[in-house]
Amino acid sequence: MSATQNSNFINGEWSNNGQAFDSINPSNINDCLGSFSAATSDDCNLAIQSAKNAFQKWSLSSLEERKKILDFIGSELIAKSSELGEIIAKEEGKPLAEGIGEVYRSGQFFQYFGAEVLRQMGEITSSVRANINVEVTREPLGVIGVITPWNFPIAVAAWKIAPALAYGNCVVLKPSEIVPASAVAFAKIMEKSGLPKGVFNCIQGPGALAGQALSQSKDIDAISFTGSVKTGNAIAQDAIKNMTRVQLEMGSKNALVVLNDADMDTAIQCAINGAFFGTGQKCTASSRLIVEAGIHDQFIEKMITATKALKVGDALDKSTQIGPVVDARQFNQNKTYIDAAITAGAKMVAGDESMQLANDGFYMRPTLFIDTNNQMKINRDEVFGPIACVIKVKDYAEALEVSNDSDFGLTSGIITQSLRDASHFKRHSSSGCVMVNLPTAGTDYHVPFGGRKASSYGPREQGTYAKEFYSIVKTTYLSS
Repeated sequence: MSATQNSNFINGEWSNNGQAFDSINPSNINDCLGSFSAATSDDCNLAIQSAKNAFQKWSLSSLEERKKILDFIGSELIAKSSELGEIIAKEEGKPLAEGIGEVYRSGQFFQYFGAEVLRQMGEITSSVRANINVEVTREPLGVIGVITPWNFPIAVAAWKIAPALAYGNCVVLKPSEIVPASAVAFAKIMEKSGLPKGVFNCIQGPGALAGQALSQSKDIDAISFTGSVKTGNAIAQDAIKNMTRVQLEMGSKNALVVLNDADMDTAIQCAINGAFFGTGQKCTASSRLIVEAGIHDQFIEKMITATKALKVGDALDKSTQIGPVVDARQFNQNKTYIDAAITAGAKMVAGDESMQLANDGFYMRPTLFIDTNNQMKINRDEVFGPIACVIKVKDYAEALEVSNDSDFGLTSGIITQSLRDASHFKRHSSSGCVMVNLPTAGTDYHVPFGGRKASSYGPREQGTYAKEFYSIVKTTYLSS
């Protein structure tokens, strides 16, 4: 076993005080990317206190200083996108091109919010009372706890941390323990950026320690979390005891509706992209394919062919389209859902539970089920794997009803050439993001992102809407 790396970045210094844990390459389980150290309880407390101490000056820093630092971080991420993308591919299992793209997009987040630093405008208005003016301004909150998942280890951190810093907050990042190498690479760029000590901190390890340290601390002013519904609920229950602001992005069960008038090539491309790219490990993945009866059989035939043609392999192989799932726990969970679907009467027409390649890894063929209904467990729960289910419906009205019949509401999509149906779906779909003739996976960084129902709680992420979470309004009355 390799020596434990300095994994925790606290008050401008690196440490490896806690218990060691390894990062394993899911494309080759015999390849250990390194040994990392979990933060101790003292480390967590020091990180929070360091951020709290740094806030006094950082919150009053000049706009030009913040812009310069965010621009630097963005440029570094873009310049090092190949290097960091390879780390993500090795550690998380997404194909190399997707890993590089994730890091490049992360740089764009920082560049966007570097520009937003200069657009922090207030409002001036007259009072209803004579000789009094009113100013409405925004101020930073304080210390932000950022808890991120493993599926987009740098991008999710970027779209939370960039606005937090832009609006004058300090940050304590708790990344997933599955992707510690990605977190270290990201933190090293933050270290080089010129941020004052304590403004950014990173604590690694299991959520039971580091995550709870953030959610239960009275010195954390807000928590932005992306992950499971179960964990999000636990964080919210902890946070409310201290009146801590929360922003939660959680589960999904996204639907792609395919109508009779759909362009078939577009429908297949969108279904394959949304359901299987990223190994289905995206909160925006379309795992429910709701297909109108008139096009159903043709769609199935072409979908089977396209699904079986996908190249599964090592994430670093440039010909790979679908990498491995992230780890053994996720692999076994996927297998359990597949078995349950078959037991419930679903018919598997493409894929199987596992496959063997040159290296031992957590490989799964993209799996397609037909003859499913919306009440099956596999169509109710977020599976988070390369598994999609076709649900046959008689018409558009039933398609919309089935699409909305979910505890979740993050993204949804419709493939149609009808402006009437597309417009109706856009208005009546119970999701936060609607895609028309596009995959459900794929969003922009300059517009709001988030869902409804159990998918999201709190203000939207990204774009100008981020200020609703990362800043607080102050109203000042001035006697003239």
